[in-house]
Amino acid sequence: MSAFNDIRDYVAIPRVLSLRLSPDGSRLVSTVQSLNPDGKSFGTALWAIPFDGEPYRLTRSAKGETAAVFTEAGDVLFTSARPDPTTKDSTDEVPALWLLPRAGGESRQVATRPGGIGAVRTAADVVVFSSDVLDGEEAAEEEKRKARKDAGISAILHESSPIRYWDHDLGPGRTRLFAARLGDDRLEDVRDLTPDAGDALREAAFELTPDGDTVITTWRTYLPKGESRTDLVAIDVATGERRVLLSEDGYDFGSPMAVSPDGVRVACARERFTGLEVSARSELWIADLATGEGRAYAPDLFPADVEWAPDSSAVYIVADHQGRRPAFRVPLDGEPVRLTEDDAAYQGLNASADGRFVYAMRSAIDLAPAPARIDVATGETTDLPSPAPRPEVPGTLTEISATADDGATIRGWLVLPEGASADDPAPFLLWIHGGPVASWNDWQWRWQSWIMAEHGYAVLMPDPCLSTGYGQDMIDRGWGNWGPRTQADLDAIVDVALARDDIDAERIGAMGGSFGGYMANWLAGHTDRYKAIVTHASLWSLDQFAGTTDVPMYWQREFGAPGSERYELLSPHLSLDKITTPMLVIHGDKDYRVPIGEALRLWWDLRRSEVESKFLYFPDENHWILKPGNAVAWYEVVLAFLAQHVLGQEWKRPDSAA
Repeated sequence: MSAFNDIRDYVAIPRVLSLRLSPDGSRLVSTVQSLNPDGKSFGTALWAIPFDGEPYRLTRSAKGETAAVFTEAGDVLFTSARPDPTTKDSTDEVPALWLLPRAGGESRQVATRPGGIGAVRTAADVVVFSSDVLDGEEAAEEEKRKARKDAGISAILHESSPIRYWDHDLGPGRTRLFAARLGDDRLEDVRDLTPDAGDALREAAFELTPDGDTVITTWRTYLPKGESRTDLVAIDVATGERRVLLSEDGYDFGSPMAVSPDGVRVACARERFTGLEVSARSELWIADLATGEGRAYAPDLFPADVEWAPDSSAVYIVADHQGRRPAFRVPLDGEPVRLTEDDAAYQGLNASADGRFVYAMRSAIDLAPAPARIDVATGETTDLPSPAPRPEVPGTLTEISATADDGATIRGWLVLPEGASADDPAPFLLWIHGGPVASWNDWQWRWQSWIMAEHGYAVLMPDPCLSTGYGQDMIDRGWGNWGPRTQADLDAIVDVALARDDIDAERIGAMGGSFGGYMANWLAGHTDRYKAIVTHASLWSLDQFAGTTDVPMYWQREFGAPGSERYELLSPHLSLDKITTPMLVIHGDKDYRVPIGEALRLWWDLRRSEVESKFLYFPDENHWILKPGNAVAWYEVVLAFLAQHVLGQEWKRPDSAA
C-alpha cells in the first residue's frame, strides 16, 4: 500500500536534511529526521554515507544531533542537548558541542555555554561557534540565567526591532561569536570574538577562511526609522579586530556564503532593498577579501547555495530556473554554465578536492531528497545510497503552461492521480505557493501534493508572477500588484488545466499558505469558480498585518506605510461582501511571520457574514504546522473539508481534530 494513503505512514517517512563531505573525500555525513518512538515528535541523528558501502547510523540520543561539520582530521563536530555521560550533567535543554572521532568510538562533549551553542565552523585547528549571551559580565552568565529562571522572569526589554523571528522570540540574550582551538579532550582557549556585537549578529551567517585566521560574518547595521542593513565584516580570530568588508547603501550581503579555498575571495548573495517601485532581486556577488572590491556574476540567477571549485577558479551555485533548481558553474572569467539538465532541484553543494564531482541533495516535485553526485565534466548525475529510501509516488507528474493576458508564459506542474482519464476525470485542486518570491520546484514535506493524488485529486502547482526562475521581468510584473496580476496568471493556467479531459472542471478547489493563503483569500472575494477554499497562515487585513508581522520593515518597503493606496487596492478583507465560497481557515498561534490576528479577524468576518466556514487552530504551532500529530490532523481536516464541498460528500469530522 502507498505510504501516502494513511497520513500517519507518510509522517513516519525518514527525511534526509543535510549533506557534508569529509576532508579526505571518503564519505558524506547527513542529518536524518525520523519519528521518535512515542510517535509525537521528530528526532534527528547523524548518518554516514560511505562511497564504498551502505549508509550507517553514527549517533543515537533522545535529544538528537544536528549542525554537523568535519574537522581537518576528519572528526565530526555536532551539537546536541543530550546529557554528558562522563558527568551525568544535563545541558538544561540547550545544545552543547560534541566530537565524534573519525576512528570510531563514543562521542564526547567538548564545549558548553549557558546559552547553548548554535552554528559551528572549523578550519585548521580553529573552531568558531555562535552562542546566546546575556548582557553583562561573562563570568556571571550562568548565575544570571539561573536567577531569571528561579524568579520566574520571562520579560524581555527591547530597544531595537525585530523582537521575534518566524516562530521564536529574540532575547533576552544576544548572539555572539566565540573562537577556540581543538584540544585533546575539550576546546581550549575559548574567547569571545564579538563582545560589543549587541544585536548585530541576530540570525547571523558566518564562515571561516581556510587557514582559520579570519571569520567572515553578516553584521546588521541599524538605521533610522526601524530600518537596517546587513553588511559583511571580517574578524581576526587572534585579536578580535573587526573590519567592514562589504557594505553598500540599499543592499544586504549575506547567505548563501562561501570563502574560496585559496582564501582570497568570498562569494555571497547581494540583495537590493525593495521599494514601492523597486522589486526584489538577489545576485551572486564575489569580492576580494583583502580589498572588498567585487562585482555581480550570473545575472538573473538568484543563488540558493554556493560552493567554490577546489582551484578557486569558479563557484558552483544552485538557482531556481523554469520550475527546476539546477546546479551551475560560474567561472570568474566567463559566463555561467548549467551543469544539471534534469528536472530536479539541488541543494547543499559539496565539491570534491580533485575537482571531478559535486555532491548535493537532489529532489523534485515527485522525488524525495537524497544524496547525489554530479560529474563536473559531463553534468551526469548519479543517485547515491540514501539513509532514507525514497517513497514511490502514487500518480504521474506533467508540465503545463499558458499564455497570460499580457502575453507572459505561465508554467506549472500538474500532479495526476492514478487512473485519471476522460472516462474517470479527477477532481481538481489549485495549490498556490508562498513567498511570493519563490517557485514550486522541489519536494514538499508539508503541502504534499501526492497525499491529495492518493485521494484522487489532480493538483496544479503553478508559478505565477513574482515566481523565481523566470527572469526579473516575472517578478516585476507582480510587484506591488499581488492580487489582480497574480489572479490573472492563475486564471490563465487553471483554464488550460481544466480543459483537459482527465480533469473534472466542475469539482474544483483552491488552497494556499502564507502568500498562497493571501491569494486564497483574494480568490474567495473575486471569483466563485471554486467549490471550496483552504487558506493557511494567510494575510487578510493588510493594514493590520503591516505592523504586527515580525519583519514590518521588509513588508512596508513594498507596500508603504499603513493606510497608503496599496492597502486599499490589495487587501482581501475589503472584498468580504463578495465571498460566498466555503472556506477552511488554518493558523498556528506561534506564527510570527503572519500573526494569528489575521486568522482571528478573518474567522470573525466570515462568521458575521454567515459564510460557511471552519477554523482549524493550532495553539502550539508555527507558520508550517510541523509536529507529527498536528500534521496528521491538518491533512485529515483538509481532506474532509474538500470531500464535503468539492466531492459533495457528507461532512465527517476527523477524530484527530476533535
